[in-house]
Amino acid sequence: MIGPGLCGALHVSGCTSDAGKSTVVAGLCRLLARNGVSVAPFKSQNMALNSFVTRTGDEIGRAQGAQALAAGLEPEVAMNPILLKPTGERSSQVVVMGQPIGVMSAVEYHEHKPQLRSLALDALAGLRERFDVVLCEGAGSPAEINLLDHDIVNLSIARDGGMRSIVVGDIDRGGVFAHLFGTVALLPDDLRSTVGGFLINRFRGDPTLLGDAMEQLEAACGVPTLGVLPMLDGMWLDGEDSVALGVPVPSAGPPRADPLDIVAIRLPQLSNYTDLDALALEPGVSVRYVADAASVGRPDLVVLPGSKATVADLSWLRKRGIDAAIEASGAEVLGICAGYQMLGDSIRDDVESCSGEVAGLAWLPGVVTAFDVDKVLRRHHGERAGGYQIHHGRVTGPAGTGWVPLDDCERGEGTVRSDGRVRGTTLHGLFEHDSFRTGFLVDLAGRRGKRFVPAGVDFASARLARFDAIADAVETHVDLDALVGLIAQG
Repeated sequence: MIGPGLCGALHVSGCTSDAGKSTVVAGLCRLLARNGVSVAPFKSQNMALNSFVTRTGDEIGRAQGAQALAAGLEPEVAMNPILLKPTGERSSQVVVMGQPIGVMSAVEYHEHKPQLRSLALDALAGLRERFDVVLCEGAGSPAEINLLDHDIVNLSIARDGGMRSIVVGDIDRGGVFAHLFGTVALLPDDLRSTVGGFLINRFRGDPTLLGDAMEQLEAACGVPTLGVLPMLDGMWLDGEDSVALGVPVPSAGPPRADPLDIVAIRLPQLSNYTDLDALALEPGVSVRYVADAASVGRPDLVVLPGSKATVADLSWLRKRGIDAAIEASGAEVLGICAGYQMLGDSIRDDVESCSGEVAGLAWLPGVVTAFDVDKVLRRHHGERAGGYQIHHGRVTGPAGTGWVPLDDCERGEGTVRSDGRVRGTTLHGLFEHDSFRTGFLVDLAGRRGKRFVPAGVDFASARLARFDAIADAVETHVDLDALVGLIAQG
């Protein structure tokens, strides 16, 4: 029975990346919290370019930030003590307890892992002392047999933390029964014994079509299936990486004729693209991502978003002719964080790319960026606007051009060109503030000769409603007695 008095922990793994682990943990966090259980999320090691800045100025994975909100908590660094932010195919910035400690190759990080294991377990133990239930999320697949010896995020955490685990499989991709069986079959005995159940995710159609497949699966490997979660069309959660860009954020109402057309450039090292989720919720707005010049078209606004590789992604933009396509489109332009840096006259980078000084797009005259080893991690709150900053690049610009009103910033934040067509800001999460978002869109529509009528979208309420929808699905389609039993064993 879910309710006050429930105590324990559970580990949630997946057959693959994007199997639905983060969503299941968010739904369970919400379900337990609304039934009076003190619950916290945890992921010892996350790899993501979408991140969240806590109130204490620490950086954690976006998924754990969202899961904490689902649990009714303020996100904290203990929920994700290790964050890897890819800087290329073979290297990542390593963030430990919310602060970067350097860039490492995959081999270097692999050698460094044993030093981080005790730190992760200590963070988990601290959460378990303060909360009735801790829900731990794995990464990728727990059966990556080439990585098991140095695993610090999957089933070795369940084993060492004395908890049971469930494995989530995505049936929409096909082959889910083989995936589930193969995952368990590849595990060594000490890890296999932690697995207490399967969850099948994203099922479409008539459940009777599954027949006795779950019984056959249990007979083959000894693990019961605790439930089959339906495909929740129109569902939206804070995405963790660009793989989630294939799932559009649904509008909060029926689409309108002649919507504002907003194009976001899908940079190779795109980060914090969740900045645009709030815009996509508006019924009078269409948000689309493009990665080539021909797809830019004639939008009303082009957004250059965040990036973990500013100089490299600026070069990619130019090589593909996307900069020329944006200029030819006649659209307004907004740069966020790295996108803002690209819009200036120059970028001096001896930290991220070590490229020295490179020319920017010069669409915001007088704006220059200089990278610093220390990362800025800060949240801003204002009556009309707010957001958070995650950047090594320090941007300076012409005085008096700040256009984002912040209580803790005398002249506002960001830069706007004299003709009003190009703007830049270091703030992520800016459009989650309802009054600022609607004012920005009304102004944009007026400048584009269109009419935008605010639909009264409350971003925070819309996100909470989606947490509730996932929790409802878990409550309806999962054997909660069995699930509670596994939690209590932890």
